[in-house]
Formats: sequence, structure tokens, C-alpha cells
Amino acid sequence: MNRLTLALDVMGGDFGPRITIPALSLALEKNPMLSFVLFGDQSQCSPLLNSLPITQQQRISFVHTSRIIEADISFTQALRQSKGSSMRLALEAVARGEAQGCVSGGNTGALMGLAKLLIKPLPNIERPALTTLIPSMNGKSSVMLDLGANVEADSRLLCQFAEMGNIFAEVMLDLVYPRLALLNIGTEENKGNQIIRDTHQLLKQRQDLNYIGFIESDKLMNHFADVIVCDGFSGNIALKALEGAAKNILTLLKKPTPDSHLCQTAKRYLLRAIFYRYYRKLQQINPDRHNGATLLGLSSVVVKSHGGAGVNAYFYAIDHAIGQIRCGIPDKISQGLNRLHQNL
Repeated sequence: MNRLTLALDVMGGDFGPRITIPALSLALEKNPMLSFVLFGDQSQCSPLLNSLPITQQQRISFVHTSRIIEADISFTQALRQSKGSSMRLALEAVARGEAQGCVSGGNTGALMGLAKLLIKPLPNIERPALTTLIPSMNGKSSVMLDLGANVEADSRLLCQFAEMGNIFAEVMLDLVYPRLALLNIGTEENKGNQIIRDTHQLLKQRQDLNYIGFIESDKLMNHFADVIVCDGFSGNIALKALEGAAKNILTLLKKPTPDSHLCQTAKRYLLRAIFYRYYRKLQQINPDRHNGATLLGLSSVVVKSHGGAGVNAYFYAIDHAIGQIRCGIPDKISQGLNRLHQNL
């Protein structure tokens, strides 16, 4: 296995180094050929880094910057404030070839804009799309895009998302001719806005894509499709609704009651015994395990972690980036898109 270096915006997210450094330690423990270049405030990071094993510290390089991009500012403000920030420096390291990928939990709009500015996009792609694997109740996964990078998308852009998602599913899920669906408010031909209906007609004509029609949001986790295409506005709402529902159900099963400790324990075991199969499935769909959305359509791997991610969730975002780099996702998508457009 070849050596791999990731650039990490260590200040990104709601909790910064308190989460990102323990998470990268887990990644270093799991991947002996992995190293990191970190970008952040050394005074905040040094105590946490010094607590890591010496063997891990030797695989970490650190670039100090006190500048960060705030999570709650507008896109234009974020870009103006980006010079010398931890996020921008991490992306610049990837652009220079010093790292094979970047992970950040920072401002989504800024990450999207800076990635497009600094990292070469793939041919035939107008705009990258935030893409992730969402879990299904049968233990499998589906690719979903866009999840927030493009609030508005016309039919041409949605068809590009379909092409990229199709190749991503082939590589990451080891599928042949993945089933592709378009997120809509109904499955009937006349449902949805004009853009959705136009995209539907275009995808129906594509023999190179296994397009199966519309899918409604209540079926997203039923594995009815391997690739689910939508604009960033709809996708972001749908994904956060799924995450919230899964977390609330898991919390409900673990929530203490006013009863005695003995009663609480008995109830917990009784619930798990009754709902054992479902409890195991709920553990499989824990949003933490699926943290990390990829900016698909760039020539290098850029992964966005949820801003509120904990240590385990952030580790999964890092692991997601590593998996894509190992699989050569950008190159395979580029090659796949070239084949598609040659045959059209």
C-alpha cells in the first residue's frame, strides 16, 4: 500500500482541534502508511498534539495560522476572509500536490468556492456536487447528490450529477449499471417543477444510464435506487431530515427514565430484546458512520465533514477521503465521463 498524505483544516467545525486531532489520531492508528499536514492555530493544537504517541507525531506536519473562516458568514465574506486561513491553506497544499486530499468541517460555501478556485475541475463538469453514501435498512448504501453545494440546478447540471453519481456508485459500491432515480414529490410523470420534469425526460433517453424514474423522500433508505439525484436545496433538507430522525430514534432507545437504575436497565434490555433486529439496523444507519460528503467533480478528493461532528464522525469523514483516494475516484470519474461523452 502506497503512502498517502491528507491536508486537514484542523480548525474547521464547531469544536475545532478538540475533535479533529483525536479523530486524526484514530486514522493514523488504523492506517500505518498515512500522514497529515495540519493547518491551524498552534497554541490551541500543541497540547493536544503533544498528547499523541511519538510514532503518530512523527507522521504529522504542522503549518501555523491564526486565521479561520467563520461558519456563519456569507459566501462572499468567506472568500474575502480566506487568504491565509486554515481552510484555504489546506486546499492550496492539495493544489500544489503536497497532499492527495483535503478534509474540512468548515463553512460549506467557502469550501465549495475555494475548491473550485484552487483545484482543477474535471472536464465536462460545470459545478462540483456534494455527494455522500446514505445507508439503507438492508445494510447497503446509496449514493446521493447534490447535498448543498448547488442550491439551484438546471436540467443540464442534474444530468451531470447523474453521470458522476453513476460512476461513483460503480467504483465505491462495486456495482454494474447502478439504478438511478430523481428525487421528486411524487412518482407520477406530471409531478414536480419544470426542471425536474425536463430532467426526467432527458434521463429517460439515456441508454448508458439505468434510470428508473422518480423516487420520493420516504423511500430514500429503502434501497430502491443506487444513485439518487437532486438539487442541493432539496438534497440538504432530505439528508438532514434523515439524520435527525435516525439520531432521535437512537436517543429514544438509550434515554433514561425516572425509574430506578434497576428498572431502567431492565427496560433497556427488554426493548433491545424485542427490537433487536431493528436496533442493529438503527446502529448501521447511525449518521456518524456516514459523515463526510465529497465535492465530486474535482481533480482531487475534497471531503466536507458535518460541522457538529464528534470524534468518531470526523474519523469516518477522514476514512471516507482515504477510501476515495485509494480507489482513484477523480481519475475514474474523468475516464468514465470521457467514455460517456464519446458515445453520446
